[in-house]
Amino acid sequence: MSKLDKVYNIEDLRKIARRKLPAPLFNYIDGGADDETNVHGNTHAFDAVKLVPEYLVDITEIDLSTTVLGRKISMPLFIAPTGMTRLFHHDGETAVSKAAAAAGTYYSLSTVGATSIEDVSAVCAGPKCFQIYVMKDRGLMREFIQRCKDAKFDSLALTVDVPVAGYRERELRYGFQLPPKPTLASLVQFAFRPGWVYKHLTHPPVLLANVVHKIAQGSSKSTSLMEYIADQFDPSVTWDDMEWMIAEWGGPFAIKGILSPADARKAVDIGASALMVSNHGGRQLDGALSAFEALGPIVDEVGGECEIICDGGIRRGTHVLKALARGATACSIGRPYLFGLAAGGQAGVAKALELLRAEIERDMGLLGCRSISEISRKHIA
Repeated sequence: MSKLDKVYNIEDLRKIARRKLPAPLFNYIDGGADDETNVHGNTHAFDAVKLVPEYLVDITEIDLSTTVLGRKISMPLFIAPTGMTRLFHHDGETAVSKAAAAAGTYYSLSTVGATSIEDVSAVCAGPKCFQIYVMKDRGLMREFIQRCKDAKFDSLALTVDVPVAGYRERELRYGFQLPPKPTLASLVQFAFRPGWVYKHLTHPPVLLANVVHKIAQGSSKSTSLMEYIADQFDPSVTWDDMEWMIAEWGGPFAIKGILSPADARKAVDIGASALMVSNHGGRQLDGALSAFEALGPIVDEVGGECEIICDGGIRRGTHVLKALARGATACSIGRPYLFGLAAGGQAGVAKALELLRAEIERDMGLLGCRSISEISRKHIA
């Protein structure tokens, strides 16, 4: 019997991931900035809102499908971009993208992913989004956009909430480095996870696959992720850069990291087709609004003018329903599928998606809704 057979929720996957990953890697996934108030607050924010079900509704058939970034997906939940996924399982982005495609939902590849745009395109038959960080080298931006066009990606997402790197004390405390390089302080932690060490040593090195040809840190120099961001990401990016990228791409384009109605309005005015309301999983500005808290005012400002994605804190199907009731088009997840990946590779990611899909469907029935379009603010108090 597989360990996944006894997994009943996302927290179960988290516990397995903790047992299987070296401490520096688990705490990289699990941690956030400063005091980490947002890491837990993103999820707890959903507790302040209660669901209001309506009964005596025929729920024989329940349709979870919706449309996001130009593609119909099987449920209002998809895979958000996360960096260096191969650190957590040797199959990394390949496993995640295949699981997303099998589940009929979107996969998002990060600029700092460990698998290339082209390699993901070759294995992922489902809808694909590429997430861009703005680098100082604008030629690299043009290259990303052209490569995504050539590889038949469906959409782009620009992350805007990293003008500087958040201060992630856990990464310093546990000695997280990119690429992994055990130090005296972390060597014991790696030694406790011989399975991970064996796979890491017997598979190709973990590199920043989409920028390895441009950036020395992505190829051979061991550096912390915070130092990498500070060195390569461009703090001078403005709304004019956003407008240029939207025009250069010419297709569905999301802006990720929006928390204020004013920024939401600017994003829509320059042509963004979707907003990902997010505080970067609590990994940037600690004490910022959670995605769910920011969602209502943003929906009031630009609802109906673009798609609105709630990104952050999703651990249950009820969280998705509360976000939809508040006006979100769909939700995206990061940590839940990373826990699944670390716990069981592609099967673990599939398990995370399967659990959340089943919860969404069951909870829609309990709420008295047969389709996503029937969920509205009347269903929350």
